[in-house]
Amino acid sequence: MLNRLKKMDLIMLLCLFGFMAISVLLVRSATSIDAGYSGKPMQQLVFYAIGFVLILLTTLFNYRLLLKTWFVWYGLGLVLLVAVYLFATPVNGAKSWFELPGNIQFQPAEVVKIFLILTVAWLMGRRQGDPLSMRKDVLLIAAVSFVPFLLVMIQPDLGNATIYIFIVLGMLWIGNVRYSYVLIGLAAVVGGVLLFYTLFNSYNQEIKTYLEGHDKGHWYQRINTYIHPEEASADARRQTEYAKIAIGSGGLAGDGYMQGESKNRKFIPYTYSDSIFVVVGEEFGFQGAAVLLLLYFVFIYRMIIIAYQCIDIKGSFVIIGIASMLVFQIFQNVGMMIGLMPLTGITLPFVSYGGTSLLLNMLSIGLVFSIRAHQEKYTLED
Repeated sequence: MLNRLKKMDLIMLLCLFGFMAISVLLVRSATSIDAGYSGKPMQQLVFYAIGFVLILLTTLFNYRLLLKTWFVWYGLGLVLLVAVYLFATPVNGAKSWFELPGNIQFQPAEVVKIFLILTVAWLMGRRQGDPLSMRKDVLLIAAVSFVPFLLVMIQPDLGNATIYIFIVLGMLWIGNVRYSYVLIGLAAVVGGVLLFYTLFNSYNQEIKTYLEGHDKGHWYQRINTYIHPEEASADARRQTEYAKIAIGSGGLAGDGYMQGESKNRKFIPYTYSDSIFVVVGEEFGFQGAAVLLLLYFVFIYRMIIIAYQCIDIKGSFVIIGIASMLVFQIFQNVGMMIGLMPLTGITLPFVSYGGTSLLLNMLSIGLVFSIRAHQEKYTLED
């Protein structure tokens, strides 16, 4: 047992402690102007404590048992996604959360990320590094991934549905896909984007009327604000505009810790969660944001090194899937705060306040450590 724990990556652990300190401090600053949220910094610390316990337990658990039973986890994920759509109470227009005792919210779409990674890793691992077949591998993986993607889209949760796409793309890219398949995929993506842009512009009012009639008007507002910011309403533009102003006001060194709550940030919702990067930019400036992004770079780099050193190719695929998940979440969260990406409900990994997302991310790192700790003595059948 002790030998397994010794194989945990020290640099990644130090990064996690750094994220914990940064997260608690930022959540404290973001909630300082509202007495109703005063307990969130301590709750975040508790979430982290639970998360580190999850990492220890997952490291000791042999990840190959999870891979062998991928179909169980995939099926469970689909059941959870269907159940949350049928029985959950809508929150902000989306049926994405179960309300658990103790005022705890559980979001199945977060957990399904790991289930999807395990499923795709097993399907790709059957080839043992040989080029993937279009019919037997790529199309099968696309079909298996489309089902949870569709179930999350209808909640609606555009953010997590998009993450599923990038998880699969990242894993396929490292899974020895033929370049001809890559070109076909790129052509399909570009064609799809152009088609969507054309249809959105051509049937703008019809789309608006339809979405508003189905209680999904916020979808239209977010997409229209991104594509046509000059035509969007003041309410639709407000969050992005104030976020950019707040981040820009921090300049090089920022206004100082706990010094940004009385300025533009008060007009931005969820600064302790989805919009927490605004707090970084306003209070610590470009230097603070650069330090945080550098910490992310070191963290992801260590994951890639571990994947490269794996004997078991399925383990490598799992790590790449987790790295793809984190990279896109970081890019999307920071991008939407500076106007590069449309607004979604994606949190900043390990920094934003939240139970399900943080614990899921900690569990995924425990899985990385488990893969590193269980590389000895395996056969191709494993």
